[in-house]
Amino acid sequence: MKTTRMLMAGAAAACALHGPSFARAGGDWPMWGGTPSRNMVADARDLPLEVVPGKPSGKTEEIDIATTKNVRWVAKLGSQSYGTPTVAGGRVYVGTNNESPRDPRQKGDRGILMCFSEKDGTFLWQLIVPKLGAGKVSDWEYVGLCSAPTVEGDRAWLVTNRGELLCLDVNGLANGNDGPFKDEATYMSADGKPVELGDRHADIVWVMDMRKEVGTFPHNVSSCFPLVHGGRVYVATSNGVDWSHKNVPAPFAPALIAVDKATGQLVGEEASGVTERVLHASWSSPSLGEVGGQPMLFWGGGDGFCYGFKPDPVKGADGLGTLEEVWRCDCNPPEYRAKGGQPIKYATFDGPSEIIATAVFDKGRVYVGIGQDPEHGDGVGMFSCIAADSRGDVSGKALWTNREIGRSISTASVHDGLVYVAEYDGDIHCLDAETGKSLWVHPTESRIWSSTLVADGKVFLGDEDGELIVLAAGREKKPLASIEFGAPIYSSPVVANGVLYVCTQTHLFAVAKTR
Repeated sequence: MKTTRMLMAGAAAACALHGPSFARAGGDWPMWGGTPSRNMVADARDLPLEVVPGKPSGKTEEIDIATTKNVRWVAKLGSQSYGTPTVAGGRVYVGTNNESPRDPRQKGDRGILMCFSEKDGTFLWQLIVPKLGAGKVSDWEYVGLCSAPTVEGDRAWLVTNRGELLCLDVNGLANGNDGPFKDEATYMSADGKPVELGDRHADIVWVMDMRKEVGTFPHNVSSCFPLVHGGRVYVATSNGVDWSHKNVPAPFAPALIAVDKATGQLVGEEASGVTERVLHASWSSPSLGEVGGQPMLFWGGGDGFCYGFKPDPVKGADGLGTLEEVWRCDCNPPEYRAKGGQPIKYATFDGPSEIIATAVFDKGRVYVGIGQDPEHGDGVGMFSCIAADSRGDVSGKALWTNREIGRSISTASVHDGLVYVAEYDGDIHCLDAETGKSLWVHPTESRIWSSTLVADGKVFLGDEDGELIVLAAGREKKPLASIEFGAPIYSSPVVANGVLYVCTQTHLFAVAKTR
């Protein structure tokens, strides 16, 4: 019988280009999906199947590394961690909460970004983000920080639990206070008393508050993995419904925006009316691909449509930039939205879904599934493959669709002519990338929030029961391992520089053969 725990489900759910010019340099994993296409595929060899996560040291929550096998290091996080790790420039970043305070003077509910040494897991610095005080409506208690940063050079861009887009110095305050923002002590304070800063605190370069700048109302929590392209950062705003789940407080606020990466100034926003149609919230992250020799943005909206946008905003008479819509595709079939001429109520089993997963670009195609906040349970779903060079409204004209996949919040992996994607009810699917035909299904008997990762000829995926499932990549199903980590895995596994990173609710593991 499939299990569910619904631990802060509503909030946490919120929680690579095809071509050589966008290849991942140096084996890092500098953003969600590894590259701007967001395709969860990595080059790696000899990743271990036999892994022992270890036991606590004494009465602490620290893992005794001597009791592990094929684990290079383990870092203690908070009590809830939904932010998939980012690995770049010798550092590992992950979002969590403050239930294991690194600064003993700053206790209580906070959103936390922790930064560790990639070499040995040494704690380097943290960003402390006070809560909005809106509770479950906009900043769910104890969920922490659900996003992970995108790193480029010595800068990192991050969406906080407060609905802000931040630019950070990857060195923290250890090399001084860079950028125009100088009031980290006040920003990180939750009680009005400035935080006593040191080398182990974040260095904020600039802050762009989306609630103030574009009038958004984030639902449950703000969650998006920023996309950096050229001189801009693209990010979804998490704009959505209020506590009633019926009213949209900011129906004309944009769901996707473009910001100058150097200054934090707003330079463009979508004007496709996504928020007027939003079902719950716009949590999906944007991706990027090259179409006809030109870059194009792809994004799954909170209205259930997948969009293609030109990345260069077009300035109007008012000076405001607009992200020009090239195409849209309703990823819900008509019968999910209405029956007998009457609209089907949202959150019912057979009703419509938004897009929470990230749209993946590969070889001129966009792959994406629909799903809902896990708090809503199971329901009908559909996975779509859309031509990236589409034009206009192509609803009902996807290259192929597959309805055997139920509601999903998981991003797909496309590799060697196959698509690997999980659905919330616990099944992992393998599809033919050309036709969408189902090739095999692997039931995990657990809920799945995590996304598949293809690396080393294997498919990796975490589940709510704390297992890391490992299958052979290929047209024939072949289970290889089920590794027990002892705590739920809601984030997605990633590989960087030959090391597999697995983030449970409470610990971050760096997995590689050690003996």
